[in-house]
Amino acid sequence: MTDPQPSFLSQQIAHIRDGLREGLVVIRQKGPSKVTFWFIALVIGIAAGFAALFFRKGIDWLQALLYGTEDPQRLHTFLTGLSWYWIVIIPTVGGLVVGLILHKFTKDARCRSVSDVILGAAMHEGRVETRAGLASALASLITLGTGGSSGREGPVVHLAAVIATWVSRRINADGITGRDLLGCAVAAAVSASFNAPIAGALFALEVVLRHFAVHAFAPIVIASVAGTVINRLEFGGLTEFTLPTYGDLQFYVELPAFLLLGLTCGVVAVTLMRSIFWAEDFGNHLQARTRIPRYLRPAVAGCVLGIIALWFPHIIGVGYETTSMALTGQLLFHEAVIFAVFKVAAVAITLGGRMGGGVFSPSLMIGALTGLAFGLVATALFPEVSGSSSLYAL
Repeated sequence: MTDPQPSFLSQQIAHIRDGLREGLVVIRQKGPSKVTFWFIALVIGIAAGFAALFFRKGIDWLQALLYGTEDPQRLHTFLTGLSWYWIVIIPTVGGLVVGLILHKFTKDARCRSVSDVILGAAMHEGRVETRAGLASALASLITLGTGGSSGREGPVVHLAAVIATWVSRRINADGITGRDLLGCAVAAAVSASFNAPIAGALFALEVVLRHFAVHAFAPIVIASVAGTVINRLEFGGLTEFTLPTYGDLQFYVELPAFLLLGLTCGVVAVTLMRSIFWAEDFGNHLQARTRIPRYLRPAVAGCVLGIIALWFPHIIGVGYETTSMALTGQLLFHEAVIFAVFKVAAVAITLGGRMGGGVFSPSLMIGALTGLAFGLVATALFPEVSGSSSLYAL
Protein backbone atom coordinates (compact mmCIF):
# COMPACT_ATOMS: atom_id res chain seq x y z
CA MET A 1 0.00 0.00 0.00
CA THR A 2 1.50 3.34 -1.07
CA ASP A 3 1.81 6.28 1.30
CA PRO A 4 -0.65 9.15 0.66
CA GLN A 5 0.78 12.07 -1.28
CA PRO A 6 1.18 15.31 0.71
CA SER A 7 -1.29 18.03 -0.10
CA PHE A 8 -0.36 21.12 -2.08
CA LEU A 9 -0.53 23.28 1.06
CA SER A 10 1.78 20.93 2.96
CA GLN A 11 4.26 21.01 0.10
CA GLN A 12 4.28 24.81 0.06
CA ILE A 13 4.75 25.03 3.82
CA ALA A 14 7.63 22.58 3.65
CA HIS A 15 9.16 24.55 0.79
CA ILE A 16 8.94 27.81 2.76
CA ARG A 17 10.39 26.13 5.85
CA ASP A 18 13.33 24.76 3.88
CA GLY A 19 13.91 28.17 2.32
CA LEU A 20 13.97 29.86 5.71
CA ARG A 21 16.43 27.31 7.01
CA GLU A 22 18.71 27.82 4.03
CA GLY A 23 18.46 31.57 4.42
CA LEU A 24 19.33 31.33 8.11
CA VAL A 25 22.37 29.23 7.26
CA VAL A 26 23.52 31.85 4.75
CA ILE A 27 23.00 34.67 7.26
CA ARG A 28 24.92 32.79 9.93
CA GLN A 29 27.81 32.16 7.56
CA LYS A 30 28.03 35.42 5.61
CA GLY A 31 26.02 37.86 7.68
CA PRO A 32 22.80 39.61 6.64
CA SER A 33 22.63 41.81 3.57
CA LYS A 34 21.51 45.41 3.95
CA VAL A 35 17.90 44.70 3.00
CA THR A 36 17.81 41.57 5.16
CA PHE A 37 19.23 43.51 8.08
CA TRP A 38 16.55 46.17 7.69
CA PHE A 39 13.90 43.46 7.72
CA ILE A 40 15.40 41.97 10.89
CA ALA A 41 15.39 45.46 12.44
CA LEU A 42 11.70 45.76 11.58
CA VAL A 43 10.93 42.42 13.22
CA ILE A 44 12.90 43.37 16.34
CA GLY A 45 11.10 46.72 16.47
CA ILE A 46 7.71 45.02 16.33
CA ALA A 47 8.72 42.48 18.98
CA ALA A 48 10.11 45.18 21.28
CA GLY A 49 6.97 47.26 20.76
CA PHE A 50 4.76 44.38 21.82
CA ALA A 51 7.06 43.69 24.78
CA ALA A 52 6.64 47.29 25.94
CA LEU A 53 2.88 47.08 25.43
CA PHE A 54 2.47 43.81 27.34
CA PHE A 55 4.73 45.07 30.13
CA ARG A 56 2.60 48.18 30.56
CA LYS A 57 -0.63 46.20 30.40
CA GLY A 58 0.73 43.76 32.95
CA ILE A 59 1.48 46.54 35.42
CA ASP A 60 -1.98 48.06 34.95
CA TRP A 61 -3.65 44.68 35.37
CA LEU A 62 -1.71 43.87 38.53
CA GLN A 63 -2.43 47.27 40.07
CA ALA A 64 -6.12 46.95 39.24
CA LEU A 65 -6.19 43.45 40.74
CA LEU A 66 -4.36 44.26 43.97
CA TYR A 67 -5.49 47.81 44.67
CA GLY A 68 -8.96 47.47 43.18
CA THR A 69 -8.75 50.65 41.15
CA GLU A 70 -10.51 50.96 37.80
CA ASP A 71 -8.01 53.57 36.58
CA PRO A 72 -4.39 52.58 37.34
CA GLN A 73 -3.21 55.93 35.96
CA ARG A 74 -4.85 57.61 38.98
CA LEU A 75 -3.57 55.17 41.58
CA HIS A 76 -2.32 57.89 43.93
CA THR A 77 -5.78 59.43 44.22
CA PHE A 78 -7.36 56.04 44.82
CA LEU A 79 -4.91 55.15 47.62
CA THR A 80 -6.27 57.91 49.83
CA GLY A 81 -9.42 55.84 50.37
CA LEU A 82 -7.73 52.46 50.80
CA SER A 83 -7.29 50.79 54.20
CA TRP A 84 -3.89 51.51 55.70
CA TYR A 85 -2.90 47.88 56.15
CA TRP A 86 -3.35 47.13 52.44
CA ILE A 87 -1.09 50.05 51.57
CA VAL A 88 1.65 48.43 53.68
CA ILE A 89 0.97 44.76 52.95
CA ILE A 90 0.82 44.93 49.14
CA PRO A 91 4.34 46.34 48.51
CA THR A 92 5.76 44.14 51.28
CA VAL A 93 4.42 40.95 49.72
CA GLY A 94 5.40 42.21 46.30
CA GLY A 95 8.94 42.75 47.54
CA LEU A 96 9.04 39.22 48.92
CA VAL A 97 7.99 37.76 45.56
CA VAL A 98 10.57 39.91 43.79
CA GLY A 99 13.27 38.74 46.19
CA LEU A 100 12.43 35.08 45.63
CA ILE A 101 12.49 35.50 41.84
CA LEU A 102 15.84 37.27 41.82
CA HIS A 103 17.30 34.85 44.35
CA LYS A 104 16.32 31.91 42.16
CA PHE A 105 17.16 33.18 38.68
CA THR A 106 20.07 35.61 39.12
CA LYS A 107 23.51 35.17 40.60
CA ASP A 108 23.56 38.39 42.59
CA ALA A 109 19.82 38.88 43.33
CA ARG A 110 19.87 42.14 41.39
CA CYS A 111 17.54 43.43 38.70
CA ARG A 112 19.17 44.18 35.37
CA SER A 113 18.72 47.68 33.99
CA VAL A 114 19.77 50.11 31.28
CA SER A 115 23.32 50.18 32.63
CA ASP A 116 23.61 46.48 31.82
CA VAL A 117 22.42 47.20 28.27
CA ILE A 118 25.10 49.87 27.88
CA LEU A 119 27.66 47.42 29.26
CA GLY A 120 26.50 44.79 26.78
CA ALA A 121 26.92 47.22 23.90
CA ALA A 122 30.38 48.25 25.03
CA MET A 123 31.88 44.96 26.23
CA HIS A 124 29.80 41.98 25.06
CA GLU A 125 29.13 42.54 21.35
CA GLY A 126 25.62 43.81 21.95
CA ARG A 127 24.48 40.91 24.11
CA VAL A 128 22.95 40.79 27.58
CA GLU A 129 22.05 38.03 30.02
CA THR A 130 18.84 36.35 28.87
CA ARG A 131 17.91 34.31 31.94
CA ALA A 132 18.61 37.15 34.37
CA GLY A 133 17.00 39.60 31.95
CA LEU A 134 13.70 37.73 31.81
CA ALA A 135 13.70 37.32 35.58
CA SER A 136 14.41 41.04 35.99
CA ALA A 137 11.53 41.95 33.69
CA LEU A 138 9.13 39.84 35.75
CA ALA A 139 10.52 41.22 39.00
CA SER A 140 10.18 44.80 37.74
CA LEU A 141 6.61 44.18 36.62
CA ILE A 142 5.73 42.87 40.08
CA THR A 143 7.60 45.74 41.73
CA LEU A 144 5.65 48.39 39.83
CA GLY A 145 2.39 46.49 40.06
CA THR A 146 2.65 46.25 43.85
CA GLY A 147 3.69 49.84 44.51
CA GLY A 148 7.43 50.06 43.98
CA SER A 149 8.64 53.60 43.36
CA SER A 150 10.54 53.29 40.09
CA GLY A 151 10.04 53.52 36.34
CA ARG A 152 8.93 51.05 33.71
CA GLU A 153 11.08 52.25 30.79
CA GLY A 154 14.36 50.81 32.08
CA PRO A 155 13.02 47.25 32.43
CA VAL A 156 11.39 47.51 28.99
CA VAL A 157 14.69 48.57 27.45
CA HIS A 158 16.47 45.59 28.99
CA LEU A 159 13.68 43.23 27.96
CA ALA A 160 14.03 44.49 24.39
CA ALA A 161 17.78 43.92 24.66
CA VAL A 162 17.06 40.30 25.59
CA ILE A 163 15.07 39.97 22.36
CA ALA A 164 17.95 41.45 20.36
CA THR A 165 20.39 39.10 22.08
CA TRP A 166 18.30 36.07 21.13
CA VAL A 167 18.20 37.19 17.50
CA SER A 168 21.94 37.90 17.47
CA ARG A 169 22.67 34.41 18.70
CA ARG A 170 20.32 32.84 16.18
CA ILE A 171 22.03 34.53 13.24
CA ASN A 172 25.52 34.31 14.76
CA ALA A 173 25.92 38.08 14.53
CA ASP A 174 29.34 39.66 14.86
CA GLY A 175 30.06 42.53 17.22
CA ILE A 176 29.01 45.35 14.89
CA THR A 177 25.79 43.64 13.82
CA GLY A 178 24.97 42.62 17.39
CA ARG A 179 25.37 46.17 18.66
CA ASP A 180 23.23 47.54 15.85
CA LEU A 181 20.49 45.02 16.64
CA LEU A 182 20.71 46.01 20.28
CA GLY A 183 20.29 49.64 19.27
CA CYS A 184 17.23 48.72 17.21
CA ALA A 185 15.63 46.99 20.19
CA VAL A 186 16.39 49.87 22.56
CA ALA A 187 15.02 52.46 20.14
CA ALA A 188 11.80 50.51 19.65
CA ALA A 189 11.34 50.03 23.40
CA VAL A 190 11.74 53.73 24.18
CA SER A 191 9.56 54.86 21.28
CA ALA A 192 6.84 52.36 22.19
CA SER A 193 6.93 53.52 25.81
CA PHE A 194 6.61 57.23 25.07
CA ASN A 195 5.05 57.26 21.59
CA ALA A 196 8.16 59.16 20.49
CA PRO A 197 10.12 57.63 17.58
CA ILE A 198 12.71 60.41 17.32
CA ALA A 199 13.48 60.23 21.04
CA GLY A 200 13.81 56.44 20.83
CA ALA A 201 16.26 56.59 17.93
CA LEU A 202 18.37 59.32 19.52
CA PHE A 203 18.46 57.51 22.86
CA ALA A 204 19.72 54.33 21.23
CA LEU A 205 22.35 56.12 19.16
CA GLU A 206 23.61 58.58 21.76
CA VAL A 207 23.25 56.72 25.06
CA VAL A 208 23.57 53.02 24.21
CA LEU A 209 25.68 52.81 21.05
CA ARG A 210 27.37 56.18 21.61
CA HIS A 211 27.88 56.83 17.90
CA PHE A 212 25.89 57.96 14.86
CA ALA A 213 27.35 55.60 12.26
CA VAL A 214 25.48 55.50 8.96
CA HIS A 215 25.15 51.71 8.98
CA ALA A 216 23.24 51.86 12.27
CA PHE A 217 21.06 54.90 11.63
CA ALA A 218 18.57 53.49 9.09
CA PRO A 219 17.74 50.19 10.87
CA ILE A 220 17.41 51.96 14.21
CA VAL A 221 14.96 54.46 12.73
CA ILE A 222 12.99 51.59 11.16
CA ALA A 223 12.78 49.76 14.48
CA SER A 224 11.89 52.94 16.36
CA VAL A 225 9.03 53.71 13.98
CA ALA A 226 7.82 50.11 14.27
CA GLY A 227 7.71 50.41 18.06
CA THR A 228 5.73 53.63 17.80
CA VAL A 229 3.24 52.02 15.43
CA ILE A 230 2.59 49.24 17.95
CA ASN A 231 1.96 51.86 20.63
CA ARG A 232 -0.41 53.85 18.44
CA LEU A 233 -2.36 50.78 17.38
CA GLU A 234 -3.32 50.40 21.04
CA PHE A 235 -3.38 53.96 22.38
CA GLY A 236 -3.72 56.10 19.26
CA GLY A 237 -2.04 59.49 19.51
CA LEU A 238 -2.35 59.58 23.29
CA THR A 239 0.71 60.90 25.10
CA GLU A 240 1.80 60.05 28.62
CA PHE A 241 1.47 63.55 30.02
CA THR A 242 -1.09 66.32 29.86
CA LEU A 243 0.68 69.53 28.90
CA PRO A 244 -0.66 73.05 29.41
CA THR A 245 -1.85 75.07 26.43
CA TYR A 246 -0.40 78.25 27.89
CA GLY A 247 2.91 79.29 29.34
CA ASP A 248 4.91 80.90 26.52
CA LEU A 249 8.14 82.68 27.30
CA GLN A 250 7.19 86.29 27.98
CA PHE A 251 10.50 88.16 28.03
CA TYR A 252 14.07 87.31 27.06
CA VAL A 253 15.09 88.63 30.46
CA GLU A 254 13.55 85.43 31.80
CA LEU A 255 16.20 83.27 30.10
CA PRO A 256 18.76 83.57 32.95
CA ALA A 257 16.15 82.07 35.25
CA PHE A 258 16.05 78.97 33.06
CA LEU A 259 19.83 78.76 33.23
CA LEU A 260 19.61 78.83 37.01
CA LEU A 261 16.83 76.23 36.83
CA GLY A 262 19.11 73.95 34.83
CA LEU A 263 21.81 74.21 37.47
CA THR A 264 19.25 73.52 40.20
CA CYS A 265 17.95 70.45 38.40
CA GLY A 266 21.52 69.25 37.95
CA VAL A 267 22.05 69.40 41.70
CA VAL A 268 18.79 67.53 42.27
CA ALA A 269 19.79 64.87 39.73
CA VAL A 270 23.14 64.33 41.44
CA THR A 271 21.32 64.10 44.76
CA LEU A 272 19.04 61.42 43.33
CA MET A 273 21.95 59.37 42.01
CA ARG A 274 23.95 59.67 45.22
CA SER A 275 20.87 58.73 47.23
CA ILE A 276 20.51 55.53 45.22
CA PHE A 277 24.19 54.68 45.73
CA TRP A 278 23.95 55.47 49.44
CA ALA A 279 20.83 53.32 49.81
CA GLU A 280 22.60 50.46 48.03
CA ASP A 281 25.60 50.72 50.36
CA PHE A 282 23.38 51.02 53.42
CA GLY A 283 21.36 48.00 52.32
CA ASN A 284 24.54 45.96 51.85
CA HIS A 285 25.78 46.99 55.29
CA LEU A 286 22.45 46.26 56.95
CA GLN A 287 22.14 42.91 55.21
CA ALA A 288 25.64 41.87 56.28
CA ARG A 289 25.11 43.07 59.83
CA THR A 290 21.71 41.46 60.40
CA ARG A 291 22.43 38.38 58.23
CA ILE A 292 18.95 38.45 56.74
CA PRO A 293 18.53 36.32 53.60
CA ARG A 294 18.99 38.29 50.42
CA TYR A 295 15.50 37.42 49.21
CA LEU A 296 14.03 39.33 52.18
CA ARG A 297 15.78 42.57 51.30
CA PRO A 298 13.14 43.70 48.73
CA ALA A 299 10.39 42.83 51.22
CA VAL A 300 11.93 45.14 53.82
CA ALA A 301 12.15 47.90 51.21
CA GLY A 302 8.53 47.31 50.22
CA CYS A 303 7.42 47.56 53.85
CA VAL A 304 9.23 50.89 54.27
CA LEU A 305 7.64 52.19 51.07
CA GLY A 306 4.21 51.17 52.29
CA ILE A 307 4.70 53.02 55.56
CA ILE A 308 5.80 56.18 53.74
CA ALA A 309 2.84 55.85 51.36
CA LEU A 310 0.43 56.10 54.29
CA TRP A 311 1.18 59.83 54.35
CA PHE A 312 2.57 60.36 50.84
CA PRO A 313 0.75 58.02 48.43
CA HIS A 314 2.22 59.82 45.42
CA ILE A 315 5.44 57.80 45.82
CA ILE A 316 3.65 54.59 44.82
CA GLY A 317 4.21 53.37 41.28
CA VAL A 318 5.53 55.18 38.22
CA GLY A 319 4.17 58.59 39.23
CA TYR A 320 2.74 59.89 35.96
CA GLU A 321 -0.31 61.32 37.72
CA THR A 322 1.81 63.55 39.94
CA THR A 323 4.03 64.46 37.00
CA SER A 324 1.00 65.62 35.01
CA MET A 325 -0.21 67.64 38.00
CA ALA A 326 3.18 69.36 38.20
CA LEU A 327 3.27 70.07 34.47
CA THR A 328 -0.15 71.68 34.62
CA GLY A 329 0.60 73.70 37.76
CA GLN A 330 -1.93 71.98 40.02
CA LEU A 331 0.39 71.79 43.05
CA LEU A 332 1.40 74.37 45.62
CA PHE A 333 5.00 75.23 46.39
CA HIS A 334 5.25 73.23 49.60
CA GLU A 335 3.55 70.25 47.95
CA ALA A 336 6.02 70.25 45.06
CA VAL A 337 9.02 70.43 47.41
CA ILE A 338 7.77 67.75 49.81
CA PHE A 339 6.70 65.42 47.02
CA ALA A 340 10.09 65.76 45.32
CA VAL A 341 12.01 65.05 48.54
CA PHE A 342 10.01 61.96 49.39
CA LYS A 343 10.09 60.71 45.80
CA VAL A 344 13.90 60.84 45.89
CA ALA A 345 13.84 58.87 49.13
CA ALA A 346 11.33 56.36 47.76
CA VAL A 347 13.32 55.73 44.58
CA ALA A 348 16.48 55.22 46.63
CA ILE A 349 14.68 52.77 48.93
CA THR A 350 13.21 50.86 45.99
CA LEU A 351 16.44 50.44 44.06
CA GLY A 352 18.68 50.19 47.11
CA GLY A 353 16.35 47.50 48.41
CA ARG A 354 16.97 45.46 45.23
CA MET A 355 13.44 45.83 43.92
CA GLY A 356 12.95 46.27 40.18
CA GLY A 357 12.35 49.20 37.88
CA GLY A 358 14.25 52.09 36.35
CA VAL A 359 14.91 55.74 37.08
CA PHE A 360 13.67 57.49 33.94
CA SER A 361 10.06 58.09 34.99
CA PRO A 362 11.00 59.06 38.56
CA SER A 363 13.53 61.50 37.10
CA LEU A 364 10.78 63.11 35.03
CA MET A 365 8.55 63.40 38.07
CA ILE A 366 11.27 64.85 40.29
CA GLY A 367 12.33 67.23 37.53
CA ALA A 368 8.78 68.45 36.97
CA LEU A 369 8.27 69.00 40.70
CA THR A 370 11.59 70.84 40.99
CA GLY A 371 10.77 73.00 37.99
CA LEU A 372 7.33 73.85 39.33
CA ALA A 373 8.70 74.83 42.74
CA PHE A 374 11.37 76.97 41.07
CA GLY A 375 8.81 78.53 38.75
CA LEU A 376 6.46 79.42 41.59
CA VAL A 377 9.28 81.30 43.30
CA ALA A 378 10.50 82.98 40.11
CA THR A 379 7.06 84.15 39.02
CA ALA A 380 6.28 85.41 42.52
CA LEU A 381 9.49 87.45 42.72
CA PHE A 382 9.30 88.86 39.18
CA PRO A 383 5.66 88.70 38.09
CA GLU A 384 6.01 91.49 35.50
CA VAL A 385 8.64 89.67 33.43
CA SER A 386 7.63 86.06 34.04
CA GLY A 387 5.51 83.59 32.15
CA SER A 388 3.64 80.68 33.66
CA SER A 389 5.16 78.59 36.45
CA SER A 390 4.17 75.44 34.54
CA LEU A 391 6.66 76.43 31.84
CA TYR A 392 9.44 75.90 34.37
CA ALA A 393 8.04 72.48 35.21
CA LEU A 394 8.11 71.56 31.53
